[in-house]
Amino acid sequence: MLKYIGRRLALGIVTAWIVVTVTFFLIHLIPGDPLSAGGKQLPDQAKENFRKKYGLDQPVLVQYGMYLKNLLKADLGDSLIYVGRSVNDFIREGAPVSGKIGLLAFVIEIIIGLLLGIIAAFNRGKPTDQVILVLIVIGICIPSFVMASMLQYIFGVKLKLLPIFGFGEFKHMILPSIAIAVYGIATYGKYMRNSVLNVIGEDYILTARAKGVSTSSLVLKHVMRNALIPIITFAAVNIMFIFTGSFVIEKIFNIPGLGAYYVIAVSDSDYTLILGLTIFVAVLYILSLIIVDILYGVVDPRIRLGRGKK
Repeated sequence: MLKYIGRRLALGIVTAWIVVTVTFFLIHLIPGDPLSAGGKQLPDQAKENFRKKYGLDQPVLVQYGMYLKNLLKADLGDSLIYVGRSVNDFIREGAPVSGKIGLLAFVIEIIIGLLLGIIAAFNRGKPTDQVILVLIVIGICIPSFVMASMLQYIFGVKLKLLPIFGFGEFKHMILPSIAIAVYGIATYGKYMRNSVLNVIGEDYILTARAKGVSTSSLVLKHVMRNALIPIITFAAVNIMFIFTGSFVIEKIFNIPGLGAYYVIAVSDSDYTLILGLTIFVAVLYILSLIIVDILYGVVDPRIRLGRGKK
């Protein structure tokens, strides 16, 4: 297992390098001077100093080498637009904000989504199942920004129960987290229902039922362990979205998270910030995929043994 994890980590490093390389050269293919395109706030002398400091006056390959060298020191560079602020500063400020909202949304998705899926599966064809299926379809079809606007209007404007803008206290996290979680709840519910239906038809489940095993024990000891395997893939990929969240949702609720910074970077042509945030998101995604493989082996030892034989 350790040998396999080592190979996956090595492959992840190579993948991250490819992402960095492709993104770097794609950004440099954009015509025009990045300091002039989005950096109108910088005086001429500051632009010149910036070019010399980061080698922007050098050939692209030299710039690429310098960027990789700085990247190995965890230096993602300075913003081209906001003088004196580095990309690391934006990540340090935005990641905890997005992380808190994303983690709360993730917990809501997991708990409610899996619970709805299990209830629907064990009541297949009954009114309960039909109601849950309708809710799942609604949750998947309604865009998150529409849900966010509805929540703002109902709980913020009409009922005046929760704030609709800003970030600071726990109450500011509730509405955006729910708006992000609705789609996840529906998706987890859908996959969990299908997964449980596949599992409860297996012979060992029928045998356990014939022996008089209670429904709660059947779900916890037999159904959940095997039904969660396909769910892990979707859940692990969502680890990335804990920090990146929803760009649109953060904009709607005026939340100073990574999504808001990404939107600002694109609108201001802040190429350094775009590249740095892209690398950060890519690394999170790669790590989430590695976690998927590790969790597969934990949930189902047969997978771990099969890989070991290879």
